[in-house]
Amino acid sequence: MSRTRGRERVEWMERTKPGEPGDTAAADADQHARPGSAGNGSVPAAAARAMTTFSAADEEKQRGVRRMKLTATGLLLFVALVYVLAEWAAGEGAGSWAKYVAAAAEAGMVGALADWFAVTALFRRPLGLPIPHTAIIPTKKDQLGVSLGEFVGENFLSQDVVRQRLRAVGIGSRLGAWLAEPEHADRVTAELSAALRGALTVLRDSDVQAVVGEAITRRADAQEVAPGIGKMLEKVVADGGHKRVVDLVVSRAHDWLVLHDEQVMDAVQGGAPGWTPRFVDRRVGERVYKELLRFVTEMRDMPSHPARGALDRFLTDFASDLQSDTDTRARVERLKDEVLGRGEVQDLIASAWTAVRSMIVSAAEDERSELRLRVRASLLSLGARMSDDSRLQGKVDSWVEGAAVYVVSTYRKEITSLITDTVAGWDAEHTTRKIEAHIGRDLQFIRINGTVVGSLAGLLIYTVTRVVGA
Repeated sequence: MSRTRGRERVEWMERTKPGEPGDTAAADADQHARPGSAGNGSVPAAAARAMTTFSAADEEKQRGVRRMKLTATGLLLFVALVYVLAEWAAGEGAGSWAKYVAAAAEAGMVGALADWFAVTALFRRPLGLPIPHTAIIPTKKDQLGVSLGEFVGENFLSQDVVRQRLRAVGIGSRLGAWLAEPEHADRVTAELSAALRGALTVLRDSDVQAVVGEAITRRADAQEVAPGIGKMLEKVVADGGHKRVVDLVVSRAHDWLVLHDEQVMDAVQGGAPGWTPRFVDRRVGERVYKELLRFVTEMRDMPSHPARGALDRFLTDFASDLQSDTDTRARVERLKDEVLGRGEVQDLIASAWTAVRSMIVSAAEDERSELRLRVRASLLSLGARMSDDSRLQGKVDSWVEGAAVYVVSTYRKEITSLITDTVAGWDAEHTTRKIEAHIGRDLQFIRINGTVVGSLAGLLIYTVTRVVGA
């Protein structure tokens, strides 16, 4: 394993240009970042590629970092040169001023070197030496990601913060004012129509038909229909709602008898014994037909006909049996199962979805359809109410806050894990280079400031020492 690591380090060093940031980060990346690389599947590959890809803007920032590095290093070399010259001048008897300059330059070198060490330790090991607590970003990348995720979770995804921010926004009043505008209501209606069409297009008719058919069949199997039918029939009979049906049936029966008198008489004659004379059969047939026609005519014309009363009593008794008689209810259940099991009924249930789907799609596509006009009117009405009704605004705000708090409370870990897993998936070497490209230029100012401040501090300390010593 160590030989493999060594070869990888040598290969990377051969690929890296001298003076380029990241000159010692490969060893740290090998040791600390490989388990969390994008190839482990812990985060989406796109996130890892985005972090390990240098854009043109990143390259430009990196060039700026190099220029600032040269400036800071040049300033260090300058104060070192000043120190050497000042010490030489002091040795040649140039006067006390040379000692002041040497003290300032010496402190400036110390400040510059200290700040160089601090800035370099963020990204790599200074001079490649395994000094503890250096190369912080590549070695502590995953811990930084965890800390960042915890920071976001505690300070941005807490219930109080979410409620305060949403309450300050005033979603209810803003949404109401927005929906009250006709063009906005038209836009929402169009978007809802497009979404509805898309959803109905994605759904397969066979799947929906199977679900609808199963739901109807399961509901029908789970619920006994006889008592419900009995109660409905009892109410219909009590209200006299069945009388129109009886009138229609009797009227159609009368008309049929008038038009088919010969068929009725032939049917009666055909059932007569073979030994009776034909004229007798004829007379009997005519008599039966006339009596049947008279009965139907009287029943049609007489609302108080005894047959109607008998039919009322039959329906009343049947309604009672449907609710209380065990045998009648069992027979109705068996009939229900037979009807639902027939293929024609299942086809009818399936075709109902096709008809409903076609109707909804047509209504959604037609801008002047009743469906879209009603949705638009409802949105405008809702917007107007939300704009003026403070109670409704409060309810909407409460719903939104409750939903947001529920999402934050329930899925906080998943949300923060997006941060931690994404950071863990970044390659340590490229992450270090990219972070340095973004903040390295400002960090080089720390080196410059350290040189200047160190020089001033050294000069001040030396001056105070001389004054006190005198």
